[in-house]
Amino acid sequence: MQAIIGFLKFTPVFLLAGLMISGMDPLLAAPVAVIWASIVAFATDKLSFNDIVSAAVENVKEMQLVFFILMAAYAMAEAFMSTGVAAAIINVALGLGMTAKTVAVTAFIVTAILSVATGTSWGTFAACAPIFLWLNHIVGGNLLLTTAAIAGGACFGDNIGLISDTTVVSSGIHKVEVIHRIRHQGVWSGLCLLVSAIIIVLLSLGLSGEAASATDAIKEIPAEVWTSLNEQRPSAVTLLNQVQEGVPTFMIVPLIIVLAAAIRGLPTLACLGLGIASSLIFGLVAGTVDSVTSFLGLVETGFADAGSWVIVMMMWVAAFGGIMAKINAFSPLSNFISSIVKNVRQLLFCNGLLAILGNAALSDEMAQIVTVGPICKSLTDENVEASEEDMYKLRLRNATFNDALGVFGSQLIPWHVYMGFYVGIASAVYPLHQFVPWDIIRYNVMAIVAVSSLLLLTLTGLDRFIPLFGLPSEPQVRLKKYAKKDKEKDMEPVEAL
Repeated sequence: MQAIIGFLKFTPVFLLAGLMISGMDPLLAAPVAVIWASIVAFATDKLSFNDIVSAAVENVKEMQLVFFILMAAYAMAEAFMSTGVAAAIINVALGLGMTAKTVAVTAFIVTAILSVATGTSWGTFAACAPIFLWLNHIVGGNLLLTTAAIAGGACFGDNIGLISDTTVVSSGIHKVEVIHRIRHQGVWSGLCLLVSAIIIVLLSLGLSGEAASATDAIKEIPAEVWTSLNEQRPSAVTLLNQVQEGVPTFMIVPLIIVLAAAIRGLPTLACLGLGIASSLIFGLVAGTVDSVTSFLGLVETGFADAGSWVIVMMMWVAAFGGIMAKINAFSPLSNFISSIVKNVRQLLFCNGLLAILGNAALSDEMAQIVTVGPICKSLTDENVEASEEDMYKLRLRNATFNDALGVFGSQLIPWHVYMGFYVGIASAVYPLHQFVPWDIIRYNVMAIVAVSSLLLLTLTGLDRFIPLFGLPSEPQVRLKKYAKKDKEKDMEPVEAL
């Protein structure tokens, strides 16, 4: 009977996954899952309506700061894309002209920086694909390598960027500060970027050295491509026009200010506020901002974009998690994994595998984060005994798992919505080639390096050689089942001699 009840308590997760896989909008799937979770809670635990609502609302309350950060992040991303900050980054990188040897690695580095500045991988890919795919066409580079480099670089900032929605949401779910999360994985992420760049350079050896400019590439873009891009990503059209017309180099300064503030340890909201304010000031000086009123319109658009989708979805998902936690829905899964793992590292490794499997099942990285994230948190909290400081480090790793294996893992799953978007944009802006998911997967060096290294470093303990990335080891952290046995052993009476 207990097995049946345990299965019934887990059915809301299956329902949410099934609705997401079927293609239902998350804004509809999440409320439906909440309703079913409420019915299950009433049937299995005899919770009253007020108890169910209280559990849901209390969990939503814990996410309030995340909601404010998300609104500010979307506002800053909109400001950076529209005031010339993003265009300045691209123009500085392309100033010397590209060759077949350098176009892929330059695309990789530029998209990595731009994704950190804007917090969006989809927007970065849409903005940079037209430039670099046509540059690649002009200089005779490796088309598939360049396409995959754009995709890999675009996801770098989506995983570690201060204003990335996946970074903010995954940190919020695991109750860790965004700044702490970035510091925890910063060196590892930088090493993944460096190793991937070196591999891309090696793969580009033997290609020609004929140079071309971004302006030449933009002029090559057909009219129908402009029309298609304007329909799918109008902000990318604005960015392309700014790249072609040119913006002052000092428009990079707002990004530098934000990064410096983050390194100094300022709160996330303060960093975002500095980015928004500085982009306004420098935009007015550069002439990319017409007036304070028009700039406030950009901020309003950012708030609206966050509020119309991400925040609303997060509220429903938080309510879902609160109800599921109230009825201990994840206990059977926790007990199973606890029974097969031998130490804390193996437990965290299983959390990583859950993130990948959830990503493949749901075909959406945000759905994976908000669905699997609470499960991983519950598994760790219920099975690990450690000091609060060490538990916080474990939560940092779980947040990194859910985000990195969601964002980068999505680029290795052919049926993922990421792949559908990338293939669609690439085919639209460069119609000379019919792209398929495997074109991006097999050359996506960054995704392969990030996913494989994160899992292996965690399992083997080699993460201790990477600054700020090492996890506490046994016996600082222990599985509760072994800690309990040790206590029972200590309590056994000592036989008289």
